[in-house]
Amino acid sequence: MKKKVLGKLLSVSLVAAMSVGMMTGCGSTETATTTTETTQTESAAKTETAVTEAETKTEDTAAATGKVYYLNFKPEQAEAWEKLAAKYTEETGVQVDVQTAASGTYESTLKSEIAKTDAPTLFQVNGPVGLATWKDYCYDLSGSDIYSQVKSDDFVLKEGDEVKGIAYVVETYGIIYNVDILNDYFTKDYAVVKSVEEINNFDTLKAVADSIQENKDDLGVKGAFTSAGMDSSSDWRFKTHLANLPIYYEYQADGIGSTDAIKGTYLDNYKAIWDLYITDATCAPTVLSSKTGEDSVAEFALGEAVFYQNGTWAYGDLSSNGMADESLGMLPIYIGAEGEENQGLCTGSENYWCVNKNASEEDIQATLDFINWAVTSEEGCTALSSEMGFVCPFKAFDSYPASNPLINIANDYVSNGKTSVAWTFTTMPSENWKNGVGSALLEYAQGTGDWAAVETAFVDGWATEYAASNN
Repeated sequence: MKKKVLGKLLSVSLVAAMSVGMMTGCGSTETATTTTETTQTESAAKTETAVTEAETKTEDTAAATGKVYYLNFKPEQAEAWEKLAAKYTEETGVQVDVQTAASGTYESTLKSEIAKTDAPTLFQVNGPVGLATWKDYCYDLSGSDIYSQVKSDDFVLKEGDEVKGIAYVVETYGIIYNVDILNDYFTKDYAVVKSVEEINNFDTLKAVADSIQENKDDLGVKGAFTSAGMDSSSDWRFKTHLANLPIYYEYQADGIGSTDAIKGTYLDNYKAIWDLYITDATCAPTVLSSKTGEDSVAEFALGEAVFYQNGTWAYGDLSSNGMADESLGMLPIYIGAEGEENQGLCTGSENYWCVNKNASEEDIQATLDFINWAVTSEEGCTALSSEMGFVCPFKAFDSYPASNPLINIANDYVSNGKTSVAWTFTTMPSENWKNGVGSALLEYAQGTGDWAAVETAFVDGWATEYAASNN
């Protein structure tokens, strides 16, 4: 597809110059008048035709610019994306609409929106499993400008030689902690360790959390961990992000990168960390179904809890709730696996841009132009790095480091030789599988189900969903 150049339309001024000679001699005054009227009529007709042609050309040019409809995955960046879209429209005249799916509803929203006449021209998938579902809608980006900006093919999804998706942000998650409260804890006689560097395995993490929970009144907190909310705004932290750890360690042990039949080798470790989250917490486990992501943010920002499982993307929420950069730290999620003392944070991406190949040629080009502008222009790079706090895998971002202390912490783990935990949850078989695990976790926490149901949802549910996806 040839690249179209967007620019301002030039207005054309049409001037009709009429020269009417006075007819004398054998010509009468009536003849001269008739000739003049005829000339004026013809000139007016020409002017009208020229104006009509100019208007038609303007309409055609406007249509040729196309439009962009971005179905955004990340609610926490919705306002920033809308602001950036408006800036692009102001600069280019190209319409860019941003709609953000509610937390936990992206797949269902995409299914609904993609079937409409005005379907998203830009959407995202979460990795290989997501691509398997949506690959028939994905435009080949191999010849695009944005693909030439990617630092490495490590950040793209391919099918054969075709580039179907490009990661636009690399993120990291772990256990965020309140530096001020933890430092206060280290001064206490009952503290089991005296520095955060000593917390490098599950047993030590549990000992510290148990100690904080036991002495919460003295420390002025409600619990060691924030509430593990299990509504749709929060449950993904546990049915997806926490579940990544037992999958990662099973893959490591078996030397694989995916499987159609998970064994559940590390489910006892999954249970241990989940028990810690729901026991040493700000609330009783029986009320987790009513707790939200906003509750967790508020509890942590208000100093009611010391630990909060989340990622680098949470910085904006914490900062806007009054937390200072120097009060934020992050630990790996330890589950008791062998060698975890050398473990770093969980790092990867589930945010791959895909362009809808079923959109019109004009809309496809408009979309390609928009995302390339977003990762190459000063306005776009500043918005993604500073306002959204993203680490982006594009060449221009070497000059635009993210303004996010949690990212600096993540980089420190890498610099110190710690092994980052890969995002294996992009190999999870389906959203239904995650929901099954989430429901079983909640039932277990509330005391209305047992851990065996979690194991069944994890192992049997995995095989069932993989088989279903291949039929």
